[in-house]
Amino acid sequence: MPDDVNQTKSGAARFEAAIRRFDQENSRDPNLEIIEGVARPRELVYAERLTNWVLKLCPDASEELRLAARCQHICRWMIPRNSCEMTRVGYLKWRNDLKKFHADWAGQILREVGYPEETVAKVQALNLKKNFPDDPDSRMLEDGLCLVFLEFQFAELAAKTAGDKMVNALQKSWKKMTPAARERAMKLNYGSREQALIERALEQTGQR
Repeated sequence: MPDDVNQTKSGAARFEAAIRRFDQENSRDPNLEIIEGVARPRELVYAERLTNWVLKLCPDASEELRLAARCQHICRWMIPRNSCEMTRVGYLKWRNDLKKFHADWAGQILREVGYPEETVAKVQALNLKKNFPDDPDSRMLEDGLCLVFLEFQFAELAAKTAGDKMVNALQKSWKKMTPAARERAMKLNYGSREQALIERALEQTGQR
C-alpha cells in the first residue's frame, strides 16, 4: 500500500482517537441534561452540538477546527463559577482560567494520541480565542458557540435575566457573528419572549 494512503489512514485513526478521548472525558460530567427522555452528560451534549453547528456552517472544516469544537469546553464542570469571586473581576478571571484549563487538557490528549506540536498549538489557539477575529477558523468556532447558545441556552437564560442585560448580551453575540451565522440565527425557533428580545437588540443597533 502506498505511503500516502497509510498516512491518511493513520491520520484518520489519530483524529478518531482524539475525538474518542475528548468524549470519554466529557462523559464524566456529573451534570446531566435530558435529551429526548434520556439523561446525558451535559458537556458531552455541548461538544456534540458545537461540532454539529461548525459542520453545518463549514462542511469542509479543517481538522484543527473540528478538534477544537469537540474539546472547547472539555471538563468544564471541574472549575465551577464559585471557584472565583462572584464579581465582574472574578467572572473574567474564571473565564480566563477556563480557557487555559481547556487548552491545557486538550493539548495533553492531542499529544498522547500522536499529534505534532504544530497541530496542538493551532487547536489551543482556537481554545484560547487567540487570533479572533482575524483567523477564519476562530470566526467559525465563535459562530458555532453563539448558535449553540441561541438554540439551546438562550430561552433558559432569558427566563431568569433582566431584559436590558439580556439585550446587551445578544448585541455582543450578534457583533461577533458572521453574516452567515446571523442568517442561521434568524431562522431558529424562538419563544415570544426570546423573539422580542432579539428584535429589541437588533433595533437598538440598527441591524434589524
